[in-house]
Amino acid sequence: MTEPLWSVDHPYYAAEGNYYETGLHNQFASWAEFTGTTFYGGDRDLNLLYRWDWRKPGHHGWDGPETLLLFFILQRKAIACSAEMPITEADEPAVRAWLTECAATMRDVWEPLLPATEEPTR
Repeated sequence: MTEPLWSVDHPYYAAEGNYYETGLHNQFASWAEFTGTTFYGGDRDLNLLYRWDWRKPGHHGWDGPETLLLFFILQRKAIACSAEMPITEADEPAVRAWLTECAATMRDVWEPLLPATEEPTR
């Protein structure tokens, strides 16, 4: 069974927005609203997702509302920014699929340094 996204406890944390410029923390009303943005459907290299945090009450000391936080680097402009939206367990399959696509881009960036994966024997 796959571990739920909200049970993942990433080391350390990422700051919302951008330390050097205000207005770069984007808030959305829902996952559905977020999926209509270029963060969601745009070029994965230009809008590089480097971290996500699913905050769920009762997990990892969180007592606020259930929220998904996404952290991006807009590589051509060297801008750090973030996105936040309320989230529900029902959104998890769609969120997981999208995060998996983003993870493939991150893997491509670091591939030369990652250990080779073994092909399954048949």
